[in-house]
Amino acid sequence: LTMELSEKGGVQNNGFVQNEDFEDKESATGSQEETPKTCSVDVDPVAVEETVLKPYAGMPKEVLLQFSSQARYRVTREILFWLVIAGAVVLVCATIAIIALSPKCLDWWQASPIYQIYPRSFRDSNMDGNGDLKGIQEKLDHITYLNIKTIWITSFFKSPLKDLGYGAEDFYDIDPIFGSITDFENLIAAIHDKGLKVIMDLIPNHTSDKHRWFQLSRNRTGKYTDYYIWQDCRQAAGSVIPPNNWVSVFGNSSWQFDDVRKQCYFHQFGKEQPDLNFRNAAVQQEIHDIIKFWLGKGVDGLSFGTVKFLLEATHLRDEPPVNKSQNEVIITAYSQLYHDYTTTQVGLHDIVRSFRHTMDEFSREPGRYRFMGSDDDEKEDIEATMMYYGTTFIQEADFPFNFNLINMKNLSGNSISEAVNSWMQNMPAGKWPNWAVGSPNAARISTRIGKEYINVMNMLLLTLPGTPVTYYGEEIGMENIASENVSEEHVNSGPVVATLPEKSPMQWDGKVNAGFTEGNSSWLPVNSNYQSVNVETQSAWPNSSLALYRALALLRSEELPMNRGWMCHVWNDSNVFVYVRELDGLDRVFMMVLNFGQEATTDLQARVPNLPSEAVVRLSTHFSNAGKVVNTKLINTEMGEGLVLEYTTAEPVHTMEAFQGKCFVAEKACYSKALNLLYVNC
Repeated sequence: LTMELSEKGGVQNNGFVQNEDFEDKESATGSQEETPKTCSVDVDPVAVEETVLKPYAGMPKEVLLQFSSQARYRVTREILFWLVIAGAVVLVCATIAIIALSPKCLDWWQASPIYQIYPRSFRDSNMDGNGDLKGIQEKLDHITYLNIKTIWITSFFKSPLKDLGYGAEDFYDIDPIFGSITDFENLIAAIHDKGLKVIMDLIPNHTSDKHRWFQLSRNRTGKYTDYYIWQDCRQAAGSVIPPNNWVSVFGNSSWQFDDVRKQCYFHQFGKEQPDLNFRNAAVQQEIHDIIKFWLGKGVDGLSFGTVKFLLEATHLRDEPPVNKSQNEVIITAYSQLYHDYTTTQVGLHDIVRSFRHTMDEFSREPGRYRFMGSDDDEKEDIEATMMYYGTTFIQEADFPFNFNLINMKNLSGNSISEAVNSWMQNMPAGKWPNWAVGSPNAARISTRIGKEYINVMNMLLLTLPGTPVTYYGEEIGMENIASENVSEEHVNSGPVVATLPEKSPMQWDGKVNAGFTEGNSSWLPVNSNYQSVNVETQSAWPNSSLALYRALALLRSEELPMNRGWMCHVWNDSNVFVYVRELDGLDRVFMMVLNFGQEATTDLQARVPNLPSEAVVRLSTHFSNAGKVVNTKLINTEMGEGLVLEYTTAEPVHTMEAFQGKCFVAEKACYSKALNLLYVNC
């Protein structure tokens, strides 16, 4: 190989960079021509081969492409690419598997107890002696203090306050006693700001006789003519003879003559609450519009009351008497008739399902499921109550409210067992239970069954499976006020006076009027024990009913077996009721030993095969017992004492053949220790 070089003036240009000295000389020579000298240089081919470029940082595209096609780079690149694809596929498959195997998360109405507030008695913010919506807003911190996330506010519609406000004069407005629509909107915003949910009452069966619809109906105005149930009445000897023997819940005939329309209208409750005609499609649409209005305001759920009364038989036949030998002329009490034609008529559940459908329209937004409850106490007919759950394919209420623990005629371990098992055995598969020990229409625990049972009843309420419902004041053990302190002047309606003692003002502190109002008086008298039974005092006392309630609510929310595990009935007798809460895959078990009778000693080892000989007291109605170790062969409980025992075992009760048929689970889930997660295919 020969390389020729040009030489000018003895200056050699080494490389491609221009030499300034060379330029100067060239310009100085002017036009002189100099014949270049040529020389030959021998170059080794191997040396040239060694000068081939290697990869280096900042290579231009053309150079990079020369190397990217080489096998060693191409193969490495392809391996990395397929590893990334495989990793992504594995990640997606794992995510799908976890989602498919994971149980449904508990919804908000399942995860937390519900705190029921009677607004007129909770807190008065404007010193007029009546509780109001602003008062509820002032006390929201108490709800969070209890470890509760759901509030249920009973009826607050504009009303003449007959039947304590359940006969609405205007379904779209707030009664001035409680505040205004603006106050309600502010309350909703404050509730949601604290991460809480709110349920409100809706009583669709009837209105007040002051309602605009009724005034138009009695005058036969347009479509409103048949908004209510009207029938001709016979006249005899100057008195009105009703169409049949139907009796109202409050007693006496359920028909009332109207002087304007010259007909009788039907009322299942007081004569001031005429029943709507739900066989009229326009009436049903009115209720759907009301539902949409309040859900649009941000309400998270509705409790539909008195729904079993929505329809009546059109044939108007007399209802059969309980005592067939009784003279029908003297039948005036509701309990004297079988209500075959005025409750739970064919077509009722179609209406309830239509309510559910309207509410579901507002549940499509993620995280905004709207709860639906039905507040109808069928008492003796548990199967009729269970129908409000709906079917596997067509849902009605998320649950009908359960009053079994309130309706007990006497208190014992046996009666508690019967009340609990009655619900759990009849509840449709896959549905969610609920429990209540107090309500606005039942005497308080301390008055109904005794002060010594307040704590053990709350322990039962908060450790059973399902959603507990607490009536305001039960967390501190409030009692009914004396009946002689209540008169008709408080509500201007005789039939409801009997339910007033359990609606006394909430006892917040030991000051005048128990901190309920800063005014001179309250709409009902405050209980005389308010200086010792109040929130402020019990908050500072570690052994109080309030402290126990908070501890139980926290246990329920933090322990998986308590909020979604199995419940197995272990033992009951005249004194105690014993059950366990377990979760598949978790060896930790909670056993509740609750005394509803007299002092007793229970041998649990004789009841449960292979039960550990010792258990730790996790919680007790006697706080000094917490943390102690007890012998499960000799469990001593005093009257009204409750124990939450904790132990570990490899043989949970729900897997034992002896307890088949005594164990129940609503939202089944299993725990994986290895992955620390829940799954469904146990």
